[in-house]
Amino acid sequence: MKHASGFFAAAIAVILSSTAAFAQIAPAATVSCADTPYAKQCTNLLPQQTIYLKYAVQQSDANEAVTALRNFLSPDAHVYLVAYQNAIVIRATAAEMALAQKLINDLDRPKKNYRLTYTVTEMDGGKQIGVQHYAMIMTSGQATTLKLGNRVPVATGSYSAGGPNSSGVGVQTQFTYVDVGMNIDVTLTTIGDGAMLKSSAEQSSVAPEKSDVAGVNEPIIRQSSLRGESFLAPGKSQPLGSLDIPGSTSHLNIEVVMDPLP
Repeated sequence: MKHASGFFAAAIAVILSSTAAFAQIAPAATVSCADTPYAKQCTNLLPQQTIYLKYAVQQSDANEAVTALRNFLSPDAHVYLVAYQNAIVIRATAAEMALAQKLINDLDRPKKNYRLTYTVTEMDGGKQIGVQHYAMIMTSGQATTLKLGNRVPVATGSYSAGGPNSSGVGVQTQFTYVDVGMNIDVTLTTIGDGAMLKSSAEQSSVAPEKSDVAGVNEPIIRQSSLRGESFLAPGKSQPLGSLDIPGSTSHLNIEVVMDPLP
């Protein structure tokens, strides 16, 4: 009986020592700041770091980086955009701070630059009567506008400096100005080795005749516009379309070439 009691006591001791050893090596559960009664104080104790973006040329680029960080980091991490500094302020654990730095390094990269060369060929019937080239340097995702021509004054109203009973003495006429010539608006977005081009080309001119509006000779502006999207391959000419020139038998053929810059 004494032997049985000794064996039983030894078995209990082994079980207790094994339980203690297991308790020492079991991993501690991860506790979120949101699960504690002092969530705000817990969050304020996390490390803070400011990371400056190098290549975000538009606020939308920085906004996308902030969105990516908030989606990848835990709810405990706080991510703020300081737009005027082009910087992101992060409060998170050391492990998540390292993840945030890696994400920003992957996302904040220099954008490609391109030269776009527009060729506008004026045709009359089947005969070429003129060619013009327009070139611009631009960055992927950035809108660019090219204007070439004149500004034509157009009367918008008139008033009498002496009031309504001044019999037309001291009449002042107000004008606005209309851009006349070639206007090209472009947005280029890199896709793989090529790029998607969203463009608008507008050709305008002043007609020889004028219109009489309330006793004022107003110029007649003739306009033709071409809008659309095209996929561009590097170094390959891409026709965009044709514009008829109002008041004439001529038309303009428009094509563009995209050349990546180093």
